[in-house]
Amino acid sequence: MTDETRECACCNKTPKWKQDFPIEWEGDHYVTRREMVKFMTLGSLLLAGANWIAAIAGQVLHGGSKAERDIGAFSALEQTGSLLFRYPTDKDPCIAVRTPEGKLVAYSQLCTHLSCAVVYSKSDNALVCPCHHGVFNIDQGSPVAGPPTRPLQRIKVEQRGDRLIATELEA
Repeated sequence: MTDETRECACCNKTPKWKQDFPIEWEGDHYVTRREMVKFMTLGSLLLAGANWIAAIAGQVLHGGSKAERDIGAFSALEQTGSLLFRYPTDKDPCIAVRTPEGKLVAYSQLCTHLSCAVVYSKSDNALVCPCHHGVFNIDQGSPVAGPPTRPLQRIKVEQRGDRLIATELEA
């Protein structure tokens, strides 16, 4: 006999606690294989659905932003070679560069390694992260040296007269 089914030795009666709580512990804690598989399947589907929702929300909220913003004068960019601005919000630092070939490019200023601010180096014609000596190609924003492995996020910029307008984040 187990402790749950054992009767009181002095009076041959079921203990009071057993009368108050008549639970069959063996049956109460038993989970069938079907219940376990059902739980795991539903849990996995729930987690996969949450990941899809998070990915779509990220694309809707941040990726492919099409808000236009005036970022400065083209003449100022010609003088310094680079122009710092914020796009799409005031919390997102960016950099626009006019290459020696006359091409206008713009990228997020956050290094893809540890989010330090990248700066334009005229002598190297590259974007450089001073924190860990990362170097990015000016034409594609792709890393060419240092620890960064992902390219900088590109921003489309249009010249309208003397004004530069940021038009879109490229995904």
